[in-house]
Formats: sequence, C-alpha cells, structure tokens
Amino acid sequence: MKKLLSFILVFTVLSVTAQERIIKGKITDGKLPLENVKISITGKDTATITKANGGYEIAADTGDVLQYSYIGMRTITIQVEDVTRFLNIAMLPEITELEEVIVEGSLRKSQSLLEEEYPYNNRIIRTAFQYLDADRTPGFVQFLNEDEINPIGICILDALRSQFAGVRVVGNCAGGGDVFLRSTGSLTSATPAIYDVDGIIFTDAPIWLNIGNIKRIALLRNIGQTLLYGNIASGGVIVVNTVAGNPRLAQTVDRARLRNNYATEKTLKPSEILKNESTYLKELEGSASFTEAKGVFEHFESNFSNAPYFYLDAYQYFLNRWNAVDYADAIITANYGQFEGNAVLLKALAYSYEAQDRLEKAHSIYKEAFILRPNYAHSYLDMANSYRNLDEHQQAAAIYTRYEYLIENGMMKKDTVHFGPIINREFNNLLTLEGESVVNNQKVEKLYVAEEDFRGTRLVFEWNDGEAEFELQFVNPENQYYKWKHSLADNPEEIAREKQFGYNINEYLLDGSLPGTWRINVRYLGNKSLSPTYLKATVYYDYGSLRQRKETQVFKLSLKNVNQELFTVQSIGTIAKE
Repeated sequence: MKKLLSFILVFTVLSVTAQERIIKGKITDGKLPLENVKISITGKDTATITKANGGYEIAADTGDVLQYSYIGMRTITIQVEDVTRFLNIAMLPEITELEEVIVEGSLRKSQSLLEEEYPYNNRIIRTAFQYLDADRTPGFVQFLNEDEINPIGICILDALRSQFAGVRVVGNCAGGGDVFLRSTGSLTSATPAIYDVDGIIFTDAPIWLNIGNIKRIALLRNIGQTLLYGNIASGGVIVVNTVAGNPRLAQTVDRARLRNNYATEKTLKPSEILKNESTYLKELEGSASFTEAKGVFEHFESNFSNAPYFYLDAYQYFLNRWNAVDYADAIITANYGQFEGNAVLLKALAYSYEAQDRLEKAHSIYKEAFILRPNYAHSYLDMANSYRNLDEHQQAAAIYTRYEYLIENGMMKKDTVHFGPIINREFNNLLTLEGESVVNNQKVEKLYVAEEDFRGTRLVFEWNDGEAEFELQFVNPENQYYKWKHSLADNPEEIAREKQFGYNINEYLLDGSLPGTWRINVRYLGNKSLSPTYLKATVYYDYGSLRQRKETQVFKLSLKNVNQELFTVQSIGTIAKE
C-alpha cells in the first residue's frame, strides 16, 4: 500500500502541470452564428472574439476557466479539462426582471416557475406540498443556507441551537430532543416543531441527518405557512432541503409528486433511435450473417479509421449480436492507440466492458484512466468499485482511505455537498456487507459515516464526458415525473462543481413507498462536440441488505433533443429493456 500511496502522490503532482492547447469551437444563439462574442480566460489577459461564422480559437491550459460573454446573452463559464479540444456553445438570452413593472391581480408565482428559480434563489424552500417563496408568503420566514451552516455541529439540533435566534432546543444529539419555535410563556406547555425533510414528515428530530448535506433550512412559524400540515404542525415546521436528496428518503418519489406533472410526451424506443443512427450502424444491424457483418465493417473502416467511437460501436455490435469475442477484441486491440491517453474514451470503453461483465478488462482500463486523472475524485470511486467487482475488498477499502488521506493532507479538495455523500455511502455499503474482508485495514473508520440505513432500490448514473448535457426523467407508477436537468442553462453551478472536484455522477433512491414500474428516460442535449456521450446506469436492488444485487447497462447518447427510453425498474425485478 505504501507503493500505491507514492504512486498516487506522484501522479497527483504531475496532473496539475499546465497543458496548453488550442480550444476551437463555434458560438450560436441556438440557430444562427454569433459574431463578436468575447471569449476570455478568467484571471488572465488572454481573450479573443468570434468571427462572422461564430468560429473562434483560443490557447488555454488545463484548469483554465473560459468565459463567453455577449450583450443580451447569459454569460457562460466552462473549465478546461485535459481532453478539451472543441467547445461549441449555444448561448441563451439574458432575462432581466424589471422591478418597476407591476402586474395587478396576483403576485404569486407558479410552482413551475418557483421550481426553476429554486437552484439560485435562496429565499425559496421546497416543502412536502409545494415550493414556498419567503418573499410572498404571509409572515416572516427564517432561513439558513448551506454556506452559513457551521459544519462543526454534530447534528441538526446543534445547528438550530447555535444559528437561529429565538429558537429553544431541549435535548442533545445522543438521545434526541425537541425544538420550540413559538413562545407561549411556559416551556412545559409549548408544542415542539415537526420536521419536513425533503418532503417526508418527522415528529422526532432527525439527528441522523448529515448537516454537511443540508442545502437550506427554513423555520415556518406562521399559521398560514403551516396550514397544509394540519394540527400536527401547531408548534411550527422546520423544513430541511438536502443537496443531493436525504439518504433516508425516496427523493425521486417525492419530487415526482410535487405538482400535477403527468408524462404525456412521446418517448422513442431503442428500435426507433436506431433509425437515426449512423449509416454503418444501420447496415451492421441489418446484416443477416456474421460474414456479411464483417464485410460491412471492412467497407466502412476506411472512412472511419480515425474515429475511435466507430471502433467502439463495432466492438459492441460484434460481441452483443454475434458473441464474436475474439473478433470484437481484435478490433479494439488493433486500434487501441486511439483510446490511449484520453480518459473520456477510456471510460467509455471501461463502461462497455463492465456492462458485459468483463470485469478484469474493465479494471485495467479504469487503472489507465486513473493514471491520467489522479486529481479527479471520481477516479478513486471508479477504482474502489472496480476492485469490489473483482471481490478484492481490502484493495477497495484501501482506495477509499487513500482518497481521504490525500484530502486530509491538502493534496485534494473535499466535496461535502454532492460527491462526498455518494462516496461515503459507497464505503459504508462496502463495510456493511464486506466488513469481515476489510477488518485488517487499520484505517477503515476514516470514511465511515453511519448517516443512513437506506433500504430499497438505488439508481446510480455516471457519464464519461464532463461536457455532457442532458435531462433525466423519472416517471413513477402513477405516471407523474420528475426531471433532473444537467445543463449549463439550468444548473451551471452544479456543473462547475463537478469540474472543480472531478466527478460525473448522480444517484436516486427509491424506498418502495410507491411500488410498481418506474420508467427512466433521457433527453440528450449534446457535449459541445460531435462525439457521443456514454451513460452508465447501475441499479442496486435491496440496497444495503444481504440480498443486495446490481445490474449495469451502458447507453450511447448521440441523438439530441428527443425524449428517449432508457429502461424501466420494477419494485422487485430486473432492468427491463425493449
């Protein structure tokens, strides 16, 4: 393990070395090219503008932040990665609210508008029944936002006791307690507040909640604010919104039920997607024999000899359609030079191997990607999970502890908002189910955070390209949906955080409160280049129990701006394909 640590430290230092290259692209307003868009590098004097055709070139280093600005358009910032070469940007109009304009009749905003404003308006809180705008609701609402929460506190009782004036807290984090928001002149006759944590109501203090995972806390005292909760809220309501969804909650279920949003849009099935694929893929799929398919591949290879995704498509086709393992492997081996040195391409290949249960091959590719990106947090999760796939549990635990070591010694940044809870959950799960295998590791408690006891179906989505933009749609058994929008237009801060810490992952938890068939769809928005994006979906059934099992699929995303079917999930069952 000492050799492994030295290996990590050396490559961490090497990885931050400047790697200047020319970034090219074209800027449009979504349809037409934009001339004179200013492209500058934050903190440097380097800048350029687009030509009449919207084209530009700029020299930048890995880690530089490019800023795209144009009068009347929303400014866009993008961090340059080690593989960044092309950035084609579609700019959006800058919409400014005019305070002088008063619309008589109602000052209320629709729930859909409040949902859109929620990510950047810290005066909006999400309750079990609706979004609540503190500036438009009756009475005063006290707020505490994630950047104001003191992480030193042990539990939510400490946060409430130390950071809200006029709040009385009885009890402690060891045994629980009560919080009193409304003064009645006598503590013994007062009614304690209840808790609304990501839409789930609790009467006991959620002392199990990781306060580092809290996005907003709001105190609702006014009767008009708590009316929807009924008599149970006579002592007020403490509303807590977590960043990535609280570990105990069925986040997707709750969000899908927030409003009257029924899925009516047509969703394309895989067979319909194929009709829009490349000519070579359509001809391969139409081949009546292995020999005919080989002829199609050889016919198109001369035109696509410099396209690694062509070879990846061909590999997957021959393996999946004809089970021609040797032939498929030979395709990759002969053209492996096009994958080497590019972490995005390597991860696409590793995803494919993993989905095909070729775990040793996937492991070797994840190692190569790790060497290229030792400063990416996701690299450590990839390696740990890959070791676990091979039943090498001590090695998996060692990767987690090395990651924490680098953080503790200031060699990597720690993300407590999004990636941190996910990697903690992964390590906790390893220790819960495979603890005996890692008991000899003396540092296993470094990352152990017993913050949840989730049981249910866990969905984990990972994508190989940090520039990928898409929308995931979760349709519940009652045909209501929730969308997670991963785009610069909707969540620029979240994408910036992913680049800052180096991860491309999100998770969703279904606790079984709404049994039946869930449909998972995607709308691909592109990745600022002409290459596809590979999305890996891992579904864990009976997560956290001895019956836990998982299934992995990989989806190639290339067709843009249409709703595509990915898979369905049963409350008990397997991933269902067409």
